[in-house]
Amino acid sequence: MNKWVYSFGSGSSDGNSKLRDLLGGKGANLAEMDNIGIPVPPGFTITTEVCNYFYNNKQNYPEELGHQLLDALRQIEQTTGMKFGDKNSPLLLSVRSGARASMPGMMDTVLNLGLNDETVESLGKTSSDKRFAYDSYRRFIQMYGDVVLGIDSGEFEDIIEEKKRNLSIISDTEITAETWKKIIKLFKSVIKRSTKNDFPQNPLDQLWGAIGAVFNSWMNQRAITYRSLNQIPESWGTAVNVQSMVFGNMGDDCATGVAFTRNPSTGENRFFGEYLINAQGEDVVAGSRTPRYITKRAKEDAGAKEDSMEETMPKVFKELKNVFIKLEKHYRDMQDIEFTVENNKLWMLQTR
Repeated sequence: MNKWVYSFGSGSSDGNSKLRDLLGGKGANLAEMDNIGIPVPPGFTITTEVCNYFYNNKQNYPEELGHQLLDALRQIEQTTGMKFGDKNSPLLLSVRSGARASMPGMMDTVLNLGLNDETVESLGKTSSDKRFAYDSYRRFIQMYGDVVLGIDSGEFEDIIEEKKRNLSIISDTEITAETWKKIIKLFKSVIKRSTKNDFPQNPLDQLWGAIGAVFNSWMNQRAITYRSLNQIPESWGTAVNVQSMVFGNMGDDCATGVAFTRNPSTGENRFFGEYLINAQGEDVVAGSRTPRYITKRAKEDAGAKEDSMEETMPKVFKELKNVFIKLEKHYRDMQDIEFTVENNKLWMLQTR
């Protein structure tokens, strides 16, 4: 029987960096980081071979894939103590594409997958923060609507901006749980109008929808053009990376960021990166908030006023610095990384 799904997390990865062709760059590096003791949220990678099967078999999946996916989900549940779709302690997931070569035009990330009208209530209770829960739910609906269902994200943003104008507020962080609930209803009506279907409430249906969107993105026009210009074979395919969610937007002891182990402009041996407190990954690149510098020296060089991570989260910064050193030593190359801090705990989401 073919192995279509490779699990990682808790130091027990099925894969490693040598399986880049099979797991894609992102999946191979997640497995490798786990193998060398760097904290990675548990998850699994659906291989590039499934992508090829998908296109060679009229967009159907291998028969064994469903069983292997459920087994991998159970492994995440055992590691995290949460259960996918559970009303009391719901496991939430992120879904990302990951070809062996970096591929502009591929599917954007979907975060908070597994939230629905019931699990959002549980998230509010377990986190003791209803605002956080409903903010996470609206983010998921917005991402899923855009990335999986093909609805222009601007439609959702227009709804948020109109609400803020009506309430005379500037920042999304000022929106209350009750207002997010109202916005969520409007988001759902956009999806119903555009697709003629309700927003999916079954977490497993949500997951398969996101997986299908990753594979479909391999053959979108932007990806096809990029492959043609860069002599990347269509047969390489893309992998799908599914991970348990870690939250950078649960409060002031949470953050998300991107960084290089050296200055990417000059090559100087200095850590260089940016982060946002109380934010999710997409916020850093969206431009909706101004990120802060990771190091105190970079902040001072730029004349920035906001404190660096080195100043606001010294313990996490020290751990991040050790991860930088460990990754460079292991890969013998400069690294580009993504990370999240949840309740002062550092999690690595990617290195390349």
